[in-house]
Amino acid sequence: MNEENQAAAMPPLSYGDWMRFGFGIFIVSAVSGSLGALFLVSLDLVTHFHAVHPLMLLGLPVAGMFLAWMYQRLGGNAVQGTHLLVEEIHELRGNVPLRLVPMVLFSTLITHAFGGSAGREGTAVQMGGGIAATVSRIFSLEKNQQRLLLIAGIAAGFGAVFGTPWAGAIFAVELPVRGRWHWRLLPAAIVASWLGHATCLAWGVHHTDYRGCGLTLDGLAMPSLSLGIAVVTAALCFGLTARLFVGASDLASRGFALAWVSPVWRAFWGGLLVILLVMLCGSADYLGLGVTAMRDGGVSILSSFEPGGADDWSWAWKLLFTVITLSSGFKGGEVTPLFFIGAALGNLLGSRMGMPVELFAGLGLIAVFAGAAKTPLSCTILGMEIFGLHNTMWFVLACLIAYLVSGKEGIYRYQK
Repeated sequence: MNEENQAAAMPPLSYGDWMRFGFGIFIVSAVSGSLGALFLVSLDLVTHFHAVHPLMLLGLPVAGMFLAWMYQRLGGNAVQGTHLLVEEIHELRGNVPLRLVPMVLFSTLITHAFGGSAGREGTAVQMGGGIAATVSRIFSLEKNQQRLLLIAGIAAGFGAVFGTPWAGAIFAVELPVRGRWHWRLLPAAIVASWLGHATCLAWGVHHTDYRGCGLTLDGLAMPSLSLGIAVVTAALCFGLTARLFVGASDLASRGFALAWVSPVWRAFWGGLLVILLVMLCGSADYLGLGVTAMRDGGVSILSSFEPGGADDWSWAWKLLFTVITLSSGFKGGEVTPLFFIGAALGNLLGSRMGMPVELFAGLGLIAVFAGAAKTPLSCTILGMEIFGLHNTMWFVLACLIAYLVSGKEGIYRYQK
């Protein structure tokens, strides 16, 4: 029975049921927003700590062994992370444990403290989903309300950590089923995402201001044939890069599993490979989150919006660092590294085609994510929220083309 038939088969819910559900959304959003604020502050601290003490990288293999051991002994099915939430939205088996929340928070901070190349979206989404699943059990919600609350938890986590409440709401609705949106889930997602975002701001935590770093995206890139051809060409490259990321991640995960049966040894060798990659490329720019550079003149997401702010192969190095880090068992997320990959590739393509580098970096940031996550609409909204509305036409075109050429597989395994 599909989701629509399941919902239709449910008996009408009482006023008390909906009051309980509304209170549940408020709790989930407030707690997710507060955890998001704690996570962002803590992430800034550990990132700064690693920048001051770069030799922490040498401890990455041992840190990975500890995290893998911890998940083996204590994690249970929490080791599945975001995949578990997507599966739960479809199946509603009650398999999302509360321990998912502290474990993913702690393990992500450890990953970044020792220099692993990972993001923050996975952590935010898992914390929101874990809180939502727990509240559903406490309030004994009906099946359709459980699904709504899970969607709301994902939206609250995403909206709080990225500071993009509209994109967070659309992402949560767009995530479970590829290319299809259940609009009846949207109101709860919007409320939760905005409440999570507002809670995070209430704690005095703010987000990266992409408009405040010398960008000209607030100015309209006037349509022209040459610009249109360049955007289409770049979007094709963004989609193929997303496809490469997904394929490389799957290949690396299977390779680690075949080479080392024990997750503990997978993490050890993954951490060692990251160290070797730093030695090979001669730079630590591709470690950690990558929003800002760890050194003067370093490559980062923000530097990619400036001419000469990324090297020709910066996008490929970040892709490789991230694939090794996450496929070997370290925790975090894929989205911020995908931002880095897309922005750096956009920098390269824009400069090579004689187009505005800042525009193409922005298009790459959202389009590579759209192709890898199979969420073109939420990525278009994301671009509008963080860059402004002026270039919406190019955002839509880049995300749609990248999505269409990125292949059938995405970073979320149980996405239907």
